[in-house]
Amino acid sequence: MEHGQETMTIVDENGDEHVCEVILTFDSKEFERSYVLYHILDGEEVDDDEEVEIHASAFIPTEEGEEGGSLLEIESDEEWDMIEEVLNTFLDEEEE
Repeated sequence: MEHGQETMTIVDENGDEHVCEVILTFDSKEFERSYVLYHILDGEEVDDDEEVEIHASAFIPTEEGEEGGSLLEIESDEEWDMIEEVLNTFLDEEEE
């Protein structure tokens, strides 16, 4: 996983792989972490009017030229609040 990436593949708790569209990546100075907001595609077409379930994870960016990376759980309610604020700002800007 790296900033600017359009898709990524995640492996769930059952070992199944899922292709995901990356919606947004950003860094937080407050929490000293990088974050990714994404939704799982799994071959389904998404209409512009259709709501999608958005997932969020912290991530460790890969070194330049390397594939892979690590997704991390969000650790606190404060992090979730910050992520929600960033997402809402992003969605508001997209609507304009």
